[in-house]
Parts: sequence; C-alpha cells; structure tokens
Amino acid sequence: MTADNRFEFVKMDETASEHIAAPRYSYWRSVFRKFFSSKVVILMLVIALAITLFSFIQPLFSKFDPTVAQDILDRSKRFLPPSLEYPFGTDHVGTNMFDAVWASCGNSLSIALIATAITTVLGVIVGAFWGFSKKLDKIMIEVYNVVANIPFTLVVMVLMYVIGRGKWQLIFALSCTSWLSTAYFIRVQVMIIRDREYNLASKCLGTKTSTIISHNIMPYLISIIVTSIARDIPNFISYEVFLSFIGVGLDYREPSLGRMVQDYVGYMQTPSAAHLFWIPVCLCALISISLYIVGQALADASDPRTHMI
Repeated sequence: MTADNRFEFVKMDETASEHIAAPRYSYWRSVFRKFFSSKVVILMLVIALAITLFSFIQPLFSKFDPTVAQDILDRSKRFLPPSLEYPFGTDHVGTNMFDAVWASCGNSLSIALIATAITTVLGVIVGAFWGFSKKLDKIMIEVYNVVANIPFTLVVMVLMYVIGRGKWQLIFALSCTSWLSTAYFIRVQVMIIRDREYNLASKCLGTKTSTIISHNIMPYLISIIVTSIARDIPNFISYEVFLSFIGVGLDYREPSLGRMVQDYVGYMQTPSAAHLFWIPVCLCALISISLYIVGQALADASDPRTHMI
C-alpha cells in the first residue's frame, strides 16, 4: 500500500476557527424563559392583567356615574346581598357595587400608572445625566438632600390642599418629588458603571455624553428600572387609597378605591354590609401584591447574571 492510499488531504476552512461552540444567546429570549419558569409568577401575571383589563373595559359598558345614586328612588334595592344580578350587592343608596368597584379600580390604576410613567421617565433621564456629570452632581445632591428630608406624604398633602382635589392634581402631587428618588437611585447605579474602561475609552475618543449614556450605560440598568417600576405602581396605589381615605385625594365626582374604603369603613363590622368595605380593600391588596410579584420577577429575569446558557 502506497502513501497516497493511506493518507487523504483535507481542505483548509479559514472560517472554522471563528465558529462559536457555545449555544446562541438571545437576551430577551433568556428574559422570557426565566420569567415564565415560575408558575406563581404566571398566575400573578394573569390576575394582574385580568384585573387591569376588566377595570378599564367594564366601565365602558356599565356607564357608571358616581355623581348619581343608581337606584336611589327604589328603596327595595338598598343593601342587597351579592347575587347574579348584583354580584357585589348594593350599598345604602342602591348603587350597584359591581359597577362602582370596577370604575373605582380603573381610576386608581390609571392614576398609579400615569404617575409611575412620569416618575420613571423623569427619574431615569435626570438620574443618568446626574450620575455621569460631576458638575451636575454637586447641584443635584444638595437638592436631593433638602427634598429627601421632607416626608413625601406631607408634601403630597400640602400640594393637594394648595392646588385642590382631583385626578390630575393628585397625579401632579404624587410625581412632583417622587421622580427625584428614582433619579438618585439611577444616579448611584450610573456612577458604578461610568468609570469602566470602555466608557473612559469612549470619552477619550470624543463620543457624546448622550451617546455613552444611551449605548454604554442604560442597557445595564434595565433590571434596575424594572425594579423601580415594580415598587412605584403598588406604592402609588397605596398612596391614592390613603389620601382619598383621609379626604385629600379625589373629590366625590371621581370614584376610586380609596374613596370607597372611606365611604364604607363604617360598615366594616356590620355583618350584613361588611362586604361593602372588604371588597375594595381585598381588590386593592390583590392588585398591589400581584403587580409587585410580577415586577420583581421581571426585574430578576432582566438581569443577565440570572440567565442560564
């Protein structure tokens, strides 16, 4: 047997060394895989979505008017227990509690969502530049030290007394100073990242500050931002309920869970009408818990360190 028969020449593939042996990685695919891996989180997500959607859709069909007692002329419809016709019963003036609860829930959710959106957008933008600019840091840290030492609830109550009660007034009061806490939270995270080698190299090459922030820093803060949102939405719902309960939130023309708790707190220990108080309380608790669990799970899933390849 000759040498030509024993050996075979192999063709050279110049790209073979560039092939990656590790599985292909997709950030968002890994996020959703991690997020949907928990059955509890899926259940909470379904509950949160169902409550949110029903809160905004149901009032469109019920045409509930909080300024008009629904059945005040018909005394036979007062304090009716839950039934097929009135799933949550009726109150002392014959109002259909099912329509009232979902209209109130939708209003409370919209306040929390809008206030969270304003707080997050302002906080992230200001916090990103605050943490990156040492000149701006000297000014903003003094502003933060002053505002942070004033109780947030006190600030909101004073603003509500000054500008009056109402939905948009409450949104303004809630987001007026809360964005500063978010900005400080983002500022701390940006300061950790800003002095890394690749950011210093980009700065030396003349890259704009806005470009460095948007391309080199913000992608690392997704989990931080989601954590902030998960914290703010339940907090704003709680603030709305508390402020409306003490009478400095929404007025009587705007339904909310807080106003319902305030209106029916007197029936809390009345066996035949206790559900008037406990239904909005339990719904508020269910919304806050489900949104918090979903938000925390999404924050953990968006952290690349939790991804398994």
